[in-house]
Amino acid sequence: MSEQIICKNAALGYEDGIVTEGLNFTVNSGDYLCILGENGSGKSTLIKALLGLKPQISGEIKWCGGFSAKDIGYLPQQTPVQRDFPASVREVVLSGCLSKMGFFPFYRAAEKKLAKDTMKQLGIESLENKCYRELSGGQQQRVLLARALCAASRMLLLDEPVTGLDPHAQTELYELVAKLNKSGISIIMVSHDIASAVKYASHILHISKKQLFFGKTSDYLNSPVGKKYIEGWGNENE
Repeated sequence: MSEQIICKNAALGYEDGIVTEGLNFTVNSGDYLCILGENGSGKSTLIKALLGLKPQISGEIKWCGGFSAKDIGYLPQQTPVQRDFPASVREVVLSGCLSKMGFFPFYRAAEKKLAKDTMKQLGIESLENKCYRELSGGQQQRVLLARALCAASRMLLLDEPVTGLDPHAQTELYELVAKLNKSGISIIMVSHDIASAVKYASHILHISKKQLFFGKTSDYLNSPVGKKYIEGWGNENE
């Protein structure tokens, strides 16, 4: 497996202070990394840094072997306004191709084929002409996942992708992401769902004001921080 992202002793934050520091982790091709941490621990700031939208205060975030932030397809958390977007599924998925088109003003055959193939891959080709805002939450997330794949197919960065979904839709989405990962796509997922994180992820990055853990999921389960976090999560969900 080849390295795609290397983070060395990075500190992240804003002009008024550091949010998190001491970040050290690596993402290799085919990895499934889940980022855990409490609210305000720096997960959102890390997402911005990985997408190339915000530089680190110190340390290094390095893209390797020709990989760059442009190779990351991003699935952000949805707002109520976005859920009510009045466009067809096909239009939403196609919009993922915009970054590849340069100054060309129309979708070409290549972009249309990519969108169609991606909708088929994610099992939403029958929804192609439906209005996005009329879909269920699970269907909308599949559409946005297809859009992200059209933007970049080497890595997906997912920010709390199951928020607001019912348990059945959550399971379907997790299984779909796992299938994409097995096909060779690297996954970085920000989540509060510790049970699903340890079920699907190959690696865990647990952050706070400082990095608490990075490594294989099996090692996380046996670590002091992992045991403490899993126990606390279990008590909250009893």
